[in-house]
Amino acid sequence: MALCICTQQAVKLMQEKGIDDGQIIHISSIDAHKVPNPGRMESFFYCGTKFMVRALTEGLRRELKAGNSHIRVGSISPAYVETEYFANFSKIPAADISAFFKSFEPIRPKDIADSVLHILSAPPRVEIHDVIIENSI
Repeated sequence: MALCICTQQAVKLMQEKGIDDGQIIHISSIDAHKVPNPGRMESFFYCGTKFMVRALTEGLRRELKAGNSHIRVGSISPAYVETEYFANFSKIPAADISAFFKSFEPIRPKDIADSVLHILSAPPRVEIHDVIIENSI
């Protein structure tokens, strides 16, 4: 719900301020683009929420276009980013998380920030819909 409310308020503020060339960027997950293997049963709910982010992003994009708005909407869907997410929200033991991230070079938060900057730097004629960032495992 937070994504919906924040997005709604951002669009409302842009429209109230006469900003018709703004940019909305949703941060999603690679899990919005695939259903996990059966061994990851606990993550089906998480994937469902990320599929919803994709639906909301596309719905908003269409709604804005139908209203002749030039506000652009994009989404970034990263795979495994080395953040506190796993330690705070998963049931995976900390030692296993550490070993997992040592087994390959994970995506860093700066990589996501760079993708945000890439979307923001696109000229008005370019709308970047979806950026999928995979790990090179």
